[in-house]
Amino acid sequence: MWFDADVAEQSARVDVPGCMASQIQLDEVIVVTGASGGIGRATARAFARPGARIALLARGEHGLEGARAEIESAGATALVIPTDVADEQQVEAAAARVEQLWGGIDIWVNNAMSTIFGPIGALSGSQIKRATEVTYLGAVYGTLCALKRMRARNRGVIVQVGSALAYRAIPLQAPYCAAKHALRGFSDSLRCELLHDGSNIHLTMVILSAFNTPQFDWALNLVGKRPMPVPPIFQPELAAEAIVWAARHRRREVFVGWPAVKAVTANKLFPGWLDRLLARQGYTGQITDEPVSPDACANLYQPCDVNPGAHGRFDREARRSSMQWSLTRHRSLIAGGCIALVAALIALKR
Repeated sequence: MWFDADVAEQSARVDVPGCMASQIQLDEVIVVTGASGGIGRATARAFARPGARIALLARGEHGLEGARAEIESAGATALVIPTDVADEQQVEAAAARVEQLWGGIDIWVNNAMSTIFGPIGALSGSQIKRATEVTYLGAVYGTLCALKRMRARNRGVIVQVGSALAYRAIPLQAPYCAAKHALRGFSDSLRCELLHDGSNIHLTMVILSAFNTPQFDWALNLVGKRPMPVPPIFQPELAAEAIVWAARHRRREVFVGWPAVKAVTANKLFPGWLDRLLARQGYTGQITDEPVSPDACANLYQPCDVNPGAHGRFDREARRSSMQWSLTRHRSLIAGGCIALVAALIALKR
């Protein structure tokens, strides 16, 4: 985080596990959308330290209360604000409440999302509209609300939780893929404008692979079979660690997991080949043979008002770490070591 020098000197700090040189300002104000479950819930926990103040935004009140308990058990202060991010007025009201209570916003994490599993021909216009409003416009509204408050102090960080699907779309999730593509375009435009203005507000996007979250049990399902993340699958805590890290380092984008890197690279080099590959494997890679339960909840229009935690049903398969993420996080040290090694070899030859 980047603060005025006199403020920074007066603030106590603690180290953040997994973030090495980065540090947490104990009295900072963080807003996390989609905080009732999945990656949002894991992210709120990852930010939670004594003195931190975390606003939790989502629709499901039981999940929000579960998140509140976890945040407060870590010594942080939690503020629960039931919010539908697809409603601009609700997002603005939530931001105003945070500002009124705590005086400002240091970090805003746009994580809320909604997806639909089904072929485009089975979708209605209203379903596509709703998924777009949550996943794309919800992040836009959050960004606008954060900017309005951060510009007054000329500091702050906005984290867009993105996806490899923002670069490479796949079958059966067209509305989600399109929304993430749109968010990437919006964020690129805003980043240029912030640079033009000489602003100290930082915008970053975290590009995720597949994660073990509850969304695969509460997304609207039009295929009749239970969906799953495309393997390999990672645990939400890894995404949360990357989001916290991205909030404290001035990186334009960070990728989490080799699958995200491979998908983006393959789409740049061989998009036609990838189209055909996904036509063959994109269905079976996402849909299991298990039938959907008749009483399964779908959260597109109304929340599944439960307390799901951060994890989905794939704990056995999900990985807790990523070599790619470790390399990304420590790339400066690795680059420095390589330079030192080359210099040593050159010196030995002399």
